[in-house]
Amino acid sequence: MTTHEMAEHDPGKGINLKLRFAHQCPERLPSRPRGPRIEPISILAGKPLTAIWLPGDNVKARTHHGPLPVPYPTHKELSMRIPSLSTVLSVGALTLAFVATQAPAQAQAIVTTRIAFGLSSPVFACSPPGDMDRLFVVQRGGQIRIIDDLYTTPVKLATPFVSVSGVTSGGERGLLGMAFHPDYANNGRFFVNFTATGGGATTIREYVVSAADPNVANPTPVRTLLTIAQPYSNHNGGCIQFGPDGMLYIGTGDGGSGGDPQDYSQDPTELLGKMLRMDVDLPSPHIPTSNPFYNGTSLPGLIWATGLRNPWRFSFDSDTGDMYIADVGQNAWEEIDFQPASSTGGENYGWRCMEGNHCYTTSPHCSCNSATLVGPIKEYSQSLGCSVTGGVVYRGSRIPALSGTYFYADYCSNRIWSFRYDGVNLTEFTDRTSELAPTSGSITSISSFGEDGRGEVYIMEVGGGELYRIEPDCDTAAYCQANPNSSGQIGAVYSIGSLSVADNDFRLIAANLPVNQFTYFLGGTAAGFVPNPAGSQGNLCLGGNGARFNTQIGLTDFIGTYTRTLDLTQFPTSPVSAVQAGETWYFQAWHRENGGQSNFSTGLSALFCP
Repeated sequence: MTTHEMAEHDPGKGINLKLRFAHQCPERLPSRPRGPRIEPISILAGKPLTAIWLPGDNVKARTHHGPLPVPYPTHKELSMRIPSLSTVLSVGALTLAFVATQAPAQAQAIVTTRIAFGLSSPVFACSPPGDMDRLFVVQRGGQIRIIDDLYTTPVKLATPFVSVSGVTSGGERGLLGMAFHPDYANNGRFFVNFTATGGGATTIREYVVSAADPNVANPTPVRTLLTIAQPYSNHNGGCIQFGPDGMLYIGTGDGGSGGDPQDYSQDPTELLGKMLRMDVDLPSPHIPTSNPFYNGTSLPGLIWATGLRNPWRFSFDSDTGDMYIADVGQNAWEEIDFQPASSTGGENYGWRCMEGNHCYTTSPHCSCNSATLVGPIKEYSQSLGCSVTGGVVYRGSRIPALSGTYFYADYCSNRIWSFRYDGVNLTEFTDRTSELAPTSGSITSISSFGEDGRGEVYIMEVGGGELYRIEPDCDTAAYCQANPNSSGQIGAVYSIGSLSVADNDFRLIAANLPVNQFTYFLGGTAAGFVPNPAGSQGNLCLGGNGARFNTQIGLTDFIGTYTRTLDLTQFPTSPVSAVQAGETWYFQAWHRENGGQSNFSTGLSALFCP
């Protein structure tokens, strides 16, 4: 939601102000550059003032670092009887009534912030369970690096967490994945997936953190849990994740080449082209008896699901336990597969009989469009890219409006998309590419998404070695042209303080108003446009559920400004509401004219952050 305020009310006269928020504002001015806090500019004394652009402005706000020449006056608080808040408010001959309508669902704007650079071919990132400050980045060449102090001043630690020995790297080979044991805080165990020297075999190996330094692992591996020979250099999968059941899931490619010439993905005796499930707390061969193809110590008992070509990143929704699998296509279709948390395994995702929802070729183990195959929940043509990069379901706290949204990308086209899926319906499919483009540079060759201990999501590029975090876009923007007032100026609304709902330090300033005239702020959950309502000289640009901050009515000071702090936890809507992170509110100022008429300022939209 966005809030604009409008003031309505002259305590000196018994007027009715009645106003309905409805139409969209016909004009919208460019917003200021994005950022989590508003940038201060020097306008009023002693206090940094953050301003949005005024109509016609095309200059970024600047910060004044010294004392300001104009003393900031104390606003006189008026002792007067303010009419009680109701549907209709008496104020002279004008009537304003806020229609308490349900605010429409509003999209949360998001941006990317670069967290680290100078990484060497990053292909994955994750955090130990419960670790809120560190992110561990997997580099294809064999090292794992730590980004520390994620939410203060992120820094890449100079010493690698571990350098995995015996890695052959290049192309689709290398150190490709890692996963922390669910009880890592107590046992320090973690696991890696890499292609080994001497043939490129997929290798699952265990390490343990050092006893002396939590930022350094013991360089000597504990053991090798699994080795799978690879006939070709490509299609190695590489992703490993602990599921909500505490089992280690391993995504393997079909062995490579093209078209799965050995039909490994459908062969029930082969571990390639599969989703494997392993209990690392069991002795070798670590096969859970609950696996669908369990047969004692026979290695195919590790198979959990079949029919995968090259699952380049899969993940579990940390809230529901559902699994999302991004499977790279052959020549035409990329796909996202889904497995509900209630699954007992055994799904066949169709490759090589199917490429996405389309027949590819035959296999002794499946047939095209067979009812036994599980199709993707989402596919896209290679006209939009060439290699899907699987992502994660967002469950962080900083962008609550996007909770439950799955993010993914294409490695070749650098497109980023998102959607929601409830197990039946896929909704809110959105192209995020432009929205998540950084303010300088670009995000290219997207190798993976990552998730930290707080559930926040990261994007990494293998070529540029950069790591970005998806963050809420807190911002203010001017909108809705005002008419000149009796002082010959156009009244404008600015904001100072913070756009964080946690800070609860959001202040509005109305400027360029007639001196010593009654003023107060108004807000709404949507933009609107009503020209000269009931004889007013200005335009009312608010809609949705209205908030009248009329208990804070006051007089403009000797330079025609007026300021008030708004309590974000108690906006005077009907009923009283608290501003939520991700909401946009719209604000205006109502004021009296020198000749007794009323007018409205420009509008200000404010997108609030956690």
